[in-house]
Formats: sequence, C-alpha cells, structure tokens
Amino acid sequence: MDKDRDVTAHVKPAKRMAAVWIIPIVSLFAGIWMIYQYASEQGPEITLTVPTAEGIEAGKTLVKARSVKIGIVNNVALSKNYNEILLTVRMDSGTERMLREDTLFWVVKPRIGTEGVSGLETLLSGPYLELRPGESDVKKDKFTVLDSPPVAPADTKGLRVVLTSDDAGKLAIGDPVMYEGYTVGRVEKVGFNIDKRNATYQLFIFQPYDALVRKHTRFWLNSGLDIKLNAEGFSVNIASLESLMIGGVSFGVPDGNTDGSAITEQMLSFKLFDNKKEIREKMYEQFVAYAMLFSESVRGLNPGASVEYRGIRIGTVKKVPLHLSQQAEMGSEKIPVLVHIEMERIYDASLTLSESQLLADFKKAFGHGLRASLKTGNLLTGALYIDTDFYPDSPLETHMAQYYGFNVFPTIDGEFVQFQRQIGTILTKLSKLPLDTTLSSLDDTLSTTQQTLKTFDGLGQDLSVTVRRLDALLKQKDTQQLPKEIQNSLTQLQKTLKGFSPESSSYSELQQALSQVNDALGQLEPLLKTLNDSPDALIFGTSGQNDPVPAKGKRQ
Repeated sequence: MDKDRDVTAHVKPAKRMAAVWIIPIVSLFAGIWMIYQYASEQGPEITLTVPTAEGIEAGKTLVKARSVKIGIVNNVALSKNYNEILLTVRMDSGTERMLREDTLFWVVKPRIGTEGVSGLETLLSGPYLELRPGESDVKKDKFTVLDSPPVAPADTKGLRVVLTSDDAGKLAIGDPVMYEGYTVGRVEKVGFNIDKRNATYQLFIFQPYDALVRKHTRFWLNSGLDIKLNAEGFSVNIASLESLMIGGVSFGVPDGNTDGSAITEQMLSFKLFDNKKEIREKMYEQFVAYAMLFSESVRGLNPGASVEYRGIRIGTVKKVPLHLSQQAEMGSEKIPVLVHIEMERIYDASLTLSESQLLADFKKAFGHGLRASLKTGNLLTGALYIDTDFYPDSPLETHMAQYYGFNVFPTIDGEFVQFQRQIGTILTKLSKLPLDTTLSSLDDTLSTTQQTLKTFDGLGQDLSVTVRRLDALLKQKDTQQLPKEIQNSLTQLQKTLKGFSPESSSYSELQQALSQVNDALGQLEPLLKTLNDSPDALIFGTSGQNDPVPAKGKRQ
C-alpha cells in the first residue's frame, strides 16, 4: 500500500434526536395538557364564614344549588381570632356568574321549624351547603353562611317591609305574617338598630298579597290566644292554630280609617304594636292633658283605664299617681292622676279644633258643674275608671285651676265614699243618743211596777203569773246587760267604719254589728208595742178577759 496516497474523510450530519426521546416528550406534552385541562375545568375558589363547623368535613361536604353539585369544601380552619370557622370551597367551572354580592349560602341539615320538618335527606348523607344565586352586578368571593334558610327565593315577587319596636324578641325568623287569619308572608330577618336603639323585623309578603299593604296599614303582634279581663269585661280571642302555637304578626287598616294609597316602595318602615287595642288607643294624636285630684283611694285605677262621659269614652288615664318633680308633696291629702282628653274622641276627625278652643269649652262646662269621679268598672277585679258628668250643686271655687303646670279637672267624691260618709254620720248620731240613761230609767220603772204589783195579789191568778214572768225577765243577766251590749255594739260599729274602705273586709263586720243592734231592738219591740197600745198592761195584764161584773143579789 502506498503510504503517500491521500486519504479523504467524508463528514455526515449527526441525527438531531434519537427515537428513544419521543416517548418522554409525548408524555410531557400529555401531562401539560392534562394540567391545563384540569385547571380550565376548575371554578373559582371562595371563602365561607360559619359560626360552627358541625357536620362539615373537608373533601366530603358538597355545595349544591337546587340539589345539583357545584362545588366542594377543600379546607376547614379557624379564623385568626378563633371566633369563627373559615371554609375554603372550590367551585365548579361555570359557577362564576352565581357568585354575586347578594348570593346566599346556608347549611342544609335536619330542622324542625315553623314550616315543618326539613332536611331529612341529610340524615344519611350528612349536611351540605346550599347556594342561592344572586342577581347583583358586583362579584364577590367571600360570604357569610346564614343560620337558617331564607324565607323567600331571590326570584320570588313580593313586598319587603321593616317593622320597628322598642323591645327585641317580639318575632323570630320564619314567624307567619297574617291578614284576616290567613298566612300571606314570613318574617325574613331580625336585627337591632344601634343608632336608634330599637329592634327591627324584616317581613316578606308574597305577591299578590302585597297589594293589601296600604299607606294607613298597621302591624300588631298576634299571640293567637288573647285573654282580657279588665274594666270592660272578659273577652277571649283565638286566631289560627299556627299563630296559637308560634305567634306571628298581623296587619290591616284600623276601623274608621281610609286605606290610603298602595305601597310599592321596598323596605318601607312601620311601627310594630303589641296588640290591636294599642293601635286604637294610639290613633288619637291630639289630646289635652289634665290633672285630676282625688281624695279617695285610687287602688284599681291603672294607666290605660278609660275616661268616660256617661258611658262614652273621651280619654285615657296616663299616669297613676302623677309625680312631676321634687315639688310633689308626699303629705298631700289628694292623689294627682294625669289623664289625656282625646280631642278626636269628642269631635269629628274632619273638624280642625285647636287645643285652646277645647280648653275654653271645658272651662265653660266646669262652670256648669262638669266633674270627674271614680267608679268601679269590674267588681271581680276591682278595676276602676273615671266617669265625668254634670253636678250643678258642686261648688267650683273649691278646685284649683293649675297643678304644677297642668290644668286641673274638677273632681268629686265617688258614690261609695258618699255612702260611707252617710253611714258614718248616722252611726255617730246613734252613738250620741242617751241609751244608757233611757234603759236605766226603764229598768227602775219596771222595778217600781214590780213592787206595786205585789200589793195586787188578790186580783187573780192571771195577773200573778204575768208579774212573776216579768220579774223573772228582769232578773235575767242578759236583760240587765242589754244596755251595755247595745252601747258596745255601737262603739264597735263606729270603730269599724273608721277603717272602712273599698279594699277592706269591713263589710262583713258592719253586717254583724248591725245584726246585733237589730236583735237587741227586736227584744224591746214587743214590750214597747204593748205599752204603746195598752199603758195599763203592766198592771192588769194582756189576757184578753173582760173585767168581772158583780152578780145580782138573789132573794132568799
């Protein structure tokens, strides 16, 4: 071989990738595609706040809308301040349009509420979260889970109103809203206004019943069973079975008022009254305040009692007793009572009458004898009311015109007090009679008569028997103590009447004392009647026999 022969090298391009790398590359692209596919199918992640995580488990508890799964709880954790539970929920793809500012969440579990038993299907599957889509344009990813299901769905048509009350706890979520005993809505929310310091109750009234709410509509609590025992008598009102069990609220237009225009504005505020009677009482906004001064006991006269004129109500008792300031005297002989004379009860509502005109009319009536007095409205409970009437004989100059800034309505004593004073006057006069001297003189006279009768033993057997009976009667201990017993009885009657009052038990004592007097006088009545008819009965007796006539002498 020739060593000097030239050698030419042929260079060929190397292969870019070996066939062995195809499978890893395809796997890589497949993995990336799966990750992208998984990410694209995942919905948004939201955070829910719940007061307790009872029954909720990560990776198991579902989120549903109309029984369709739309998400799952991925994580359950405590908040930073440990006051609540934070749930991290992964929603399914396509649920972004459901998550709005007015979207609602609540836990579905077995419940016993005003509408019956619900959530029984969760006994086996466990509780789940229910979502109600919102309609707002504002998106949101953090929500607070409700304690109970909302009353009305978001797409339900109706009217929402807000009731205000000074006291909380009047209504609960789900309580019925009733009209003429028929359920037309539900209590939707319960809250408290810190600025105004009053409780608020949001009601939802379903369509078409929302047309029943008018401008002059009033809302009141419906206890279901309303028992009243007052000065007006005894009454029982029973509503529907549902309201009897859980209460609720009713509404309507009070009698005598016009319905007014229809309400179309949402979340309009109304006042919540305790009962229908309170609505009638607070309908009368125009009134004149008077102070009535009573010299008798006002026990049984309560705020809210009626002020009447011959059976027609004209006002209301507002405060018993009336304590105005430190100027009020504890030792006053009269008890002040504040009343409101309601102008609309006296005059027609269409008339425009000023307060000064009403005061002038009453001042003129006072001059003609218009007075107020206490009367018993219910004998069973002892409830009192104030009655007004004309008493022309009552003097006006004895009454004050003002009592610490309030006009004074003249008063007189009630009929019972007048009767009590008349009885006391009569018994006082009886106690001043000289009964001891009179009965003692009668006893001396009878003793003298007894001695005289002893000289007439020969007048007959009948006269002797009569004298012995009279002597035995006078010697009896009861007869000799009769004057003292009468005096003691009258003294006891006088002491009893000093403590006589409507609420005491002196009626029975008075009856017993009068019975003793009646018995004592009854014992003397036959004797006095006999002496009045026949003054010589003590000497000749009352046998009824004629005087003996001497027989004519016969010749021997």
